[in-house]
Amino acid sequence: MGKWTRRALITTGVVAGGGLAVGVFLRPGHRAPQLAELVAGEDEQLINVWVKVGADNRITAVVPHSEMGQGAQTALAQMLADEMGAGWNDVSFVEAPAEDAYANWAMGKGYILGDSKIPEALVPTVDGLFLQVGKAMRLQITGGSASVRTTGVYGMRVAGAAARETLTQAAADAWGVPAAEIVAENSELVHAAGKHRAKFAEFAEAAAAISPSRSPKLKNPADFKIMGTSVPRHDIPAKVDGTAPFAIDAQVDGMKYAAILAAPVFGAEVAQLNSAGAETQKGVHQVVNLGDAVAVVADGYWVASQALRQVEVEWTNTGSEAVNSEALYRQFDRDLQAARQSGDSDDDVRVGDVGAAFAGAGEQGGQVVEATYRVPFLAHACMEPMNATARVADGRCEVWVGTQNPLGFRHEVAEALELDTSAVTLHQHMMGGGFGRRANADVVIQAARIARQAGVPVKLIWSREEDVRHDHYRPAVASHFRAAVSADGKVTAWDNLYHEKHEPAEAPKIPYAVASQHIHYTDSPTHVPFGPWRSVDHSQHGFFTEAFFDEVAEAAGKDPYELRRALLADKPRHLKVLDTAAEKAGWGQPLGEGRGRGISLQESFGSLVAQVVDVTVANGRVKVDRVVCAVDAGFAVSPDGLTAQMESGIIYGLSAALYGDVQIKDGAVVQGNFHDYPVVRMNEAPLIETHIINSGEAWGGAGEPGTPGIAPALANAVYQATGTRVRQLPLSNYDFSYKIEEPEEVI
Repeated sequence: MGKWTRRALITTGVVAGGGLAVGVFLRPGHRAPQLAELVAGEDEQLINVWVKVGADNRITAVVPHSEMGQGAQTALAQMLADEMGAGWNDVSFVEAPAEDAYANWAMGKGYILGDSKIPEALVPTVDGLFLQVGKAMRLQITGGSASVRTTGVYGMRVAGAAARETLTQAAADAWGVPAAEIVAENSELVHAAGKHRAKFAEFAEAAAAISPSRSPKLKNPADFKIMGTSVPRHDIPAKVDGTAPFAIDAQVDGMKYAAILAAPVFGAEVAQLNSAGAETQKGVHQVVNLGDAVAVVADGYWVASQALRQVEVEWTNTGSEAVNSEALYRQFDRDLQAARQSGDSDDDVRVGDVGAAFAGAGEQGGQVVEATYRVPFLAHACMEPMNATARVADGRCEVWVGTQNPLGFRHEVAEALELDTSAVTLHQHMMGGGFGRRANADVVIQAARIARQAGVPVKLIWSREEDVRHDHYRPAVASHFRAAVSADGKVTAWDNLYHEKHEPAEAPKIPYAVASQHIHYTDSPTHVPFGPWRSVDHSQHGFFTEAFFDEVAEAAGKDPYELRRALLADKPRHLKVLDTAAEKAGWGQPLGEGRGRGISLQESFGSLVAQVVDVTVANGRVKVDRVVCAVDAGFAVSPDGLTAQMESGIIYGLSAALYGDVQIKDGAVVQGNFHDYPVVRMNEAPLIETHIINSGEAWGGAGEPGTPGIAPALANAVYQATGTRVRQLPLSNYDFSYKIEEPEEVI
């Protein structure tokens, strides 16, 4: 790693062309020249990482996160600009290139250290270490609702404040006045007493020679001018007028198109291939055998997709050809039952004496509430189909793709083609939806392999059927609950055994003050590929725990909202969110026949979200009338953006709760398009009201926390309307025109 010096760790400078790039130096050595080549324009110079100041006084934030509709790039630019003292109209942003030098150290630091206090002298070393970790992990990912709460807090705010300090110091030296008397505002430096005023760009050269602090003084929220306001998003106009460059729009000279068909059963390979019928079709360039899939390369996508129908393929057997959804659910129940009987499970939470609490409930006139909840496999259903364009020639590979992890994809393509990473160039694009799906590099690797075999640039586009049937799915999960309720209505024990443990680890935990808890899990593997799905494990456990909590409340003879309040007495922040949603929704007000109201509370990704759902059930159909959402993300950097993300997460979760159901038959996925894997359409979308609470606590995420609470609040509302407990999603599998039988309990 070379010799580490304090100066090398903190800063380096390059001055030329009247421009300045300022940021926070993250690693030992002098890397400014290399980074300048990556991101600096002709009238800009790069000193460090996150922000450039051009000769025209244009401030550009270099953002290490992807844009897939969530507005993170805007929020991060707001954080940098506010701390810097820039005017929003002077600010733009670019996405960081897929280079090791732009590995996202701040994300790792935020996840691991959070708000831990680090001695100022050690901050450069700590940040340098996290950069090395980020490079080793190829960390440039957008996910986990982490953009604002990690990169923003530990990267962008610090970079903006450090830039403000170096520019201020440069002006102070030139004007011969104390730096403390100079104010940075609206992209200018102002010394009112001396009547001095200058644009940032005028002090670019001098500021470049000043080592920026690794621990600059950050603004107090009361002094924010851009953070906390709903500024215009710079990405919206291009999306509206159609000029926004999505990956599916990429055009490369000499490009052909490819359609693909993967083995229907996951893990199967091509056993025999007859491509003669396809190869004789006009416009077909080549049929490519990828081993686990077959692709047709042609002059156009329609030609390729039609020719693909003429390809005859026999696939190898994997041993999963007889697997179906019903068998998998039976497997889950058997494995849960075996784990409970044997005691062979891993603990998330074990507090108190659960056994004694259950025994006491039975002996003292209390009761034990027991239920099993289930959710199916879910696809991501991004509006933009999976696609990537690749060119492989002369020992190099160039790809055009929209990805949630550009740096990681670049390395994965290099490994798949057995190239050095330096031989791979990745052009990043906006995405028409991600939700975790575009964190998997399968499509871009396929495109690169096809292009290499075809000898021409190739744009690979998955059909919608391919997209649904070869996703990386949110897993199907079963979760068994028991709760002990005393004769006087107190919840004395909570026992939850489930399978399929992923991330985040805290997802199955409950916020309620139940003295005895045992939350544990076992394994029940399937052949269906797993992938992160919006809010990951919170999406299952949010439904499980909050829907079962309403069952417990009924057994205790308590209003579900009031019981939540009673068990959150020592958590005022949770209470505030819960009370806000209940109050704004009119909790307790009577509803008419066939109507119901349900509530939920979720803590995820550093944010608290309470939701109240109103439904009408008529003619066997559930209509969601209104959703009231209260959210505390610590501080709303962009209130409009936070509101939009709550709405987006609610609609996404509502689609899953009402319709989402990927079924397995003969080892393969049954569903293939929106006719049998529907999503909520505009005419079905409920009225959504979002109420933001700025508690001043640690800043949380926004992209995912709106999703976990909608399914349980909906299920609880349906119970109030119909008397039917929804313990298995989706609701479309129920017929509410009559009293349905619940799934048979195995445990």
